[in-house]
Amino acid sequence: MWKKIILLLIYLLICILIYQKYTNQEPTNIITSLKDRISTPSIKEIPIGQLIIPKLSLNEELYQKSSSNNNVEKHVTILSPSKDPAQNNTTIFIAAHSGTGKIAYFKNLDKLTIGDQINLIYNSKHYTYIVKDSWETKKTGTISVPKENTNQLILTTCSPKRDGYQLIINAHIKRANSS
Repeated sequence: MWKKIILLLIYLLICILIYQKYTNQEPTNIITSLKDRISTPSIKEIPIGQLIIPKLSLNEELYQKSSSNNNVEKHVTILSPSKDPAQNNTTIFIAAHSGTGKIAYFKNLDKLTIGDQINLIYNSKHYTYIVKDSWETKKTGTISVPKENTNQLILTTCSPKRDGYQLIINAHIKRANSS
């Protein structure tokens, strides 16, 4: 009986040594390596709101600023200088691609005119904004918007008409309601 146990231990030791030789791993790293190869299913992030523009038939989800889904390559995007619209006199900046393709959410943004309605659902609260004005400015990596004494929603995308320019839509709060 003892001979079988000793032979089994020698066999296991030889197997581990062969494995080490061909994988260049220490025995303690074998388990870690196997754990790394097991993929865990990703957890779907829950949106914090929606941007709804009835005139453009746009209804897109919004994600936390820190989320990997808050990215113009995936969705409409809340830009970092944005402040929670539940506070007074804040501005929320949202950007998206224009042009063509699956992620060109703002391809028709230039069709918005003064008086058009934009709805924002943010942290279960519904905000209605009205377009006040729009303009184009050279792309510099920043957006300069005059701060007004009201809550603002700024939408921005590349200009559909002029290379090197960006379109800016300035909307003011009309009302806020709990959802």
